[in-house]
Amino acid sequence: MDTGFDGNEYYRYFLRHHEKFVIRAKKKRNVIYHGKTQNIMEVADKYKGNYRMEFMDRHGKQIECKIEYIPVRLCEFPDTDLVLTVVYGIGMQAMFLLTNLDISEKKKLCLIVAKIYLMCWRIEEYFKFKKQQFRLEDLRVIPLQSIRDLNLFATLAAGYIGIMDSEKNGTIFMMELKECSQRIYGVAKFTFYALGYATRRVLSGTRTGIKGVPIAKRAITTVYISPMFWCRGFWVICFFKMGKPKR
Repeated sequence: MDTGFDGNEYYRYFLRHHEKFVIRAKKKRNVIYHGKTQNIMEVADKYKGNYRMEFMDRHGKQIECKIEYIPVRLCEFPDTDLVLTVVYGIGMQAMFLLTNLDISEKKKLCLIVAKIYLMCWRIEEYFKFKKQQFRLEDLRVIPLQSIRDLNLFATLAAGYIGIMDSEKNGTIFMMELKECSQRIYGVAKFTFYALGYATRRVLSGTRTGIKGVPIAKRAITTVYISPMFWCRGFWVICFFKMGKPKR
């Protein structure tokens, strides 16, 4: 969880209910280190990172960072042992992650904590894509139920793009679709923006919906067709199941 959860009330709730957590601490947070109360940045400056981790950012760039394992306690909960995982190399300053995960191997714990927090960035990127691609924040005076319905359609469209990317990756169809995205510097690792724009360009001239899809006259076992149409500023997905055509 992000720095907004770095509060004593959240720590108290998690510890009281024996819940595991990974919370990014603020720079002004004080901790107990070797029996003394110190600022979290002063504690992190004593280390340089004993373990190394590599990962790919959303632009496909390889990033190498260092992580450190530091046992600490919170001033408000001096009897509870916590681990401060410091990540160096992501951004201008170090990143401080407090956790109560119980793993004996220090390196494994640091890697798990760092990857758990970095996974949150992917979730935030998904919601950012949904708001930008389908302009959900441009909604004005409409009923709440209508907003929920449009959000459902946007979720289905985003899911369709994700499935299409995973199943068709590396095919000629996907290469042509990425070419239609007209990206100057190539398609980023997070392909949703490029595929969303390309799908809109390809289907922008389609006005007939399912009637415009040619159907072969030969015997077909089961065919799934998933076209999209433009409605109130959103791409809406319709799923149809067709069986063997009647003669």
